[in-house]
Amino acid sequence: MKILLSNDDGYQAAGLLALYEALRAIEGAQVEVIAPEHNNSAKSNSLTLHAPLYVYQAANGFRYVNGTPADCVHIALTGLLGYRPDLVVSGINNGANMGDDTLYSGTVGAAMEGYLFGIPALAFSQVERGWAHIDAAAARAAQLVGQLGGHRLEGGKPWLLNVNIPNRPLDQLGLVKVCRLGRRHAAERVITQANPHGQTMYWIGGAGAAADAGEGTDFHATAAGCLALTPLKVDLTDRDALSYWAQGVARLTRGEGG
Repeated sequence: MKILLSNDDGYQAAGLLALYEALRAIEGAQVEVIAPEHNNSAKSNSLTLHAPLYVYQAANGFRYVNGTPADCVHIALTGLLGYRPDLVVSGINNGANMGDDTLYSGTVGAAMEGYLFGIPALAFSQVERGWAHIDAAAARAAQLVGQLGGHRLEGGKPWLLNVNIPNRPLDQLGLVKVCRLGRRHAAERVITQANPHGQTMYWIGGAGAAADAGEGTDFHATAAGCLALTPLKVDLTDRDALSYWAQGVARLTRGEGG
């Protein structure tokens, strides 16, 4: 099993290092790391189109890119690797990617780039920041990769899974629960500061608290000590509203109302 491993915290992040070692222990696994040079949290699916990208190699053999997580996977799959991996894995992220976080997540963005190329992909995150019990999280992540790596959906379609792991010792981690994404309240207020020249600087505020954390959500599962697994899709079409908008646009184009 050929695995392309990336992340959004950068090629020196503890989560990436731990997951690399755990994945290498899977029998028959070949793991190649192509990750960002620096922390690229919240870069989502961003690609670098107006500046050159450079690939460097670290002393441990990891390759790193002066770009986003999606850049790393994109250039890997369009020429850098020279072969097509069986699986794209991203993480382990330093902090949760649950609910609305998935729209901003560079961790999910890296995995999604693999999925867009037709390759099954997983994004792994720890619920709390700080890397507590990262080896336990990596062990469970590798176990899941070993179990799912060869799985294919009906028709051979790829899949995209978002997995959040509580920061707990290995013997205290619960089962894998398949969940829907929860929801968060709006983010906290922007933080302002004056720079040495008297100009106002703005810092994005922290994520809001969970607004929908009921049973069946990723928030609920991880609070109970379980691994939360959420299958994702890329199609953002609001299918329930298609008919409503079709009728409304038809009326407008006939000049029947505003």
